Amino acid sequence: MTIRILNESDAQLYQELRLSALKINPEAFGSTYEREAKFTLETVAERLKPNDNKFVLGAFEDRNLLVGNVTFMRESSLKIAHKGNVFGMFVKPEMRGQGLGKLLLLELIKKAKDCIGLEQINLTVISNNEPAKNLYRSFGFQIYGVEKNALKDNGKYFDEDLMVLKI
Repeated sequence: MTIRILNESDAQLYQELRLSALKINPEAFGSTYEREAKFTLETVAERLKPNDNKFVLGAFEDRNLLVGNVTFMRESSLKIAHKGNVFGMFVKPEMRGQGLGKLLLLELIKKAKDCIGLEQINLTVISNNEPAKNLYRSFGFQIYGVEKNALKDNGKYFDEDLMVLKI
């Protein structure tokens, strides 16, 4: 298993995994399959372009298949630049339970700590997603609030737990 920062050349692989994630777990993401299926490869490549305050990590299986990803994005406004956010964590269902999420999150935290002045990493997770919450707790993330009805998918509401890791 290889974990690395994705770049523009990974756009096709990333888009395939992202669209799969939006189909498999639509309740877990703020975006939709219908919206992102319309993105051009150029749009996806631009989203993947890493910089000092934003990157997407990918987990690759031995056959060079992208099987998991997670995004880090630091806040850009001066008063909130001490915070970064985790977005879009996803591991293919057939690869779950093998520690990929842990490897992705470990690498994300390690790289995020290189951001000068970063003090905390925030994330949101669907309140009833106990496996994900247990993973985040294992790294020291703590729940500091709950947003009721944070997401609405097909007429069903989902609460999100707000979590933070002080670094």
